[in-house]
Amino acid sequence: MTVKWGQSNFSTVQRGDPVEQIGKVTLTPHQPWYREPWPWILMAGPAAVIVAGAVTIWLAVSSSDGLVADDYYKRGLAINQELRRHQAALDLGVTAGIEARGGVLRVRLTARGAAPEALFAQLVHPTRAGHDQRLRLPRVAPGVYETGLPALPAGRWRMVLEDPRGEWRLTPTLTLPLASGEGNGEGKEGL
Repeated sequence: MTVKWGQSNFSTVQRGDPVEQIGKVTLTPHQPWYREPWPWILMAGPAAVIVAGAVTIWLAVSSSDGLVADDYYKRGLAINQELRRHQAALDLGVTAGIEARGGVLRVRLTARGAAPEALFAQLVHPTRAGHDQRLRLPRVAPGVYETGLPALPAGRWRMVLEDPRGEWRLTPTLTLPLASGEGNGEGKEGL
């Protein structure tokens, strides 16, 4: 076996003139990075997280927590007085039928003893204190009290009915708008 000088078994064979091959570089056309879809697809996830975090921070800062009372400790101490007033309503046999139609709140009150000249009703929204309303209901007929009802969002509301002297109170739960038959005298609210 004879080996010629400059020949190797491991070398690649090039055809043509090596000088011609050096000058011919084949380039594939590439676009700038921002014109490719993959960088944008990869950046979409973190960008969505940043936007969601900014929206969450904005919601937390701009809305108040209506469920937490500023004076929760004082309210806790006053619970016995509220229970006493509720028990006084039971002892007096006070019951109320509630009707809310056509922008009018009507309360039919039955009680042993003299009926008050007016009632105070506080409509309490369960989560948003800004929607709470305090209304005075004058007596329009024996045992019937009514007043104009402002526009309220639909949902469950807690109503606190009190006499003007603060001796008793009832706390029925309402669902506004009232369904047919609910709170219109067919069922007694407040017990």
